[in-house]
Amino acid sequence: MTHNRALVWVLAFVALAVAAFALFAARPQLGEAHVALVFLLVVLGASAAGGRSLGITIAFAAFLVFDWFFLPPYNTLLVRNPFDWLVLIVFLITSVVAAQLLYRARSERAAVERAEALKEADKLKDALLASLSHDLRTPLTAIKGLAHEMQPLGDERALIIEEQADRLNRLVTDLLDVGRLNGGALPLDIQINAVDDLLGAVQQHVSARADQDRLKVSLDDPASLSFGRFDFVHSLRILVNLVDNAFKHTPPGTPIELTGGVEDDRVVFRVSDKGGGMPEPDNDQIFVPFYRSAGKSANGQSTGLGLWIARRLADAQSGTLTYQPREGGGVTFELRLPAATP
Repeated sequence: MTHNRALVWVLAFVALAVAAFALFAARPQLGEAHVALVFLLVVLGASAAGGRSLGITIAFAAFLVFDWFFLPPYNTLLVRNPFDWLVLIVFLITSVVAAQLLYRARSERAAVERAEALKEADKLKDALLASLSHDLRTPLTAIKGLAHEMQPLGDERALIIEEQADRLNRLVTDLLDVGRLNGGALPLDIQINAVDDLLGAVQQHVSARADQDRLKVSLDDPASLSFGRFDFVHSLRILVNLVDNAFKHTPPGTPIELTGGVEDDRVVFRVSDKGGGMPEPDNDQIFVPFYRSAGKSANGQSTGLGLWIARRLADAQSGTLTYQPREGGGVTFELRLPAATP
């Protein structure tokens, strides 16, 4: 118990003693209700100053003082009148409940204040990330441009510099999106789009890869056109992120499947691979921001933000992004978005 806390306890008992002496001096003119109300005020004051434990302690002490000095027969804890027992019990219950309610009110107020402080801290963090990200983009563009100009000179370091500049630029973009998503400021352009158009855009994204043939794209029902109501750019980004992850985390030559179709009132896109799957402890963590599995770090190049951003982008479009292990090895990510009719 700290010095200040001990002082509060001492003052609470002093207040109870002063109240008891004042009431005792006027005992012939007072009724039991007067005594109970004064002691109840002392209990509430103790609870407000020292918390629940002090309030309940003072309540029991006041109960004993009440019985000893103010209920006949005096100077004994015996109570002859059954109604006096009722008065004592009601006083004790009222005092304890009042102390508990006051403690709960203080706890709830403290919780609200902590939540507000955390919210302000999050806003400051997002503002700082946005500011730093904007400030980093200009020098990164300059570095990338200079490295690109140096490549024809045969300096292999120029290619490494350009690759690292691209990596930093992706990190900057992710950090900017974190701020926008947390602040609800990410613009959306929800329109009716064809499922096969989005699949084709993903296929176009990987067309420059030497191992592009690993990606197998198909429609669940090639004979019919399927449409969804979603933001094309953000949905493309989700699928590209999932496909890029599949390329990074699966052995060379293993196939990656991207399918699209309609199920009930949803368009469903699935990205499946036949890699080593996800370690069991990672199952509930892969959508947590900045989380990176020790075994799936892609040589340390992952920011740990991609899947979190992808899920938030899906949520922003009234969609869902889920993950499940695949029978026979590998994983399947499933993006569900609202279906539509043209």
